[in-house]
Amino acid sequence: MLFDIERSSVLGRPGLRVRGELDIATAPQLTDAVMSLLSQAPRALVVDLTPTTFLDSSGARTLAFAARRARAAGTALEVVCPRGNRAVWLVLDLLELQAVVPIVESPTLSEPEVGP
Repeated sequence: MLFDIERSSVLGRPGLRVRGELDIATAPQLTDAVMSLLSQAPRALVVDLTPTTFLDSSGARTLAFAARRARAAGTALEVVCPRGNRAVWLVLDLLELQAVVPIVESPTLSEPEVGP
């Protein structure tokens, strides 16, 4: 399966669209992409998992890392994953990742709050 991270703009906010399998082999690429964008100090960042076909614990750990780093940088992070993406939601639900990472089904117009 091919893997790709596309830089994009989501409702005027910088975004990363993750295609393919987000796993132990590809998670470091997402970490690098997140860190690159956070170095630009954006007010908000969107990680779009809509075209992601698989998520393992390494990918989930990377999303949690991204949420912590964004919070520390004062950047509002929003992870987009539609409920129809069952392969990814299965892992998100099993790990209860929503408790750590702000996950929405579609991008919102307003910027999410940055936690304490």
